Amino acid sequence: MYSSTFSYLSIYLSIYLSIYLSMSFYYLSIYLSIYLCLFTIYLSIYLSIYLSMSFYYLSIYLSIYLSIYLSQSVYYLSEMIKIGCLLSFLLSFLPCLLARLLPSFLLFLPTHAQRYIPSSLIASRNFSHGPFSLPLTAALHRIVQLPTIILL
Repeated sequence: MYSSTFSYLSIYLSIYLSIYLSMSFYYLSIYLSIYLCLFTIYLSIYLSIYLSMSFYYLSIYLSIYLSIYLSQSVYYLSEMIKIGCLLSFLLSFLPCLLARLLPSFLLFLPTHAQRYIPSSLIASRNFSHGPFSLPLTAALHRIVQLPTIILL
């Protein structure tokens, strides 16, 4: 009698414990899924905020870097334009300078080289009064203007 009662009791207890444990595991799985879902939501929000802030700082860094780089390149470009304007201004005086210095330079050439140069060019100390003044000055002016146009 005791053995049958004990057997029924053990069967009843095992069924009860299995149901109880399965229900507790069921609720535990529900709680775990809820907690995991909330943790995933929290983690995704945290990561999105963190990544957006890092992209925000990265965008600030990139904008500062690009503004400095572009301002330097614009500065160098303006300096090159200034140098080009200065060179064109200085090169515009080259024909006048050559017209003043070339007859004096031709006098210092050796005599065997002077026979190939027209005597009127050597005799005129100033191209503005010599017979070759206009064509030579105009040609020199055109030659000097070509690099100036290329620089600009």
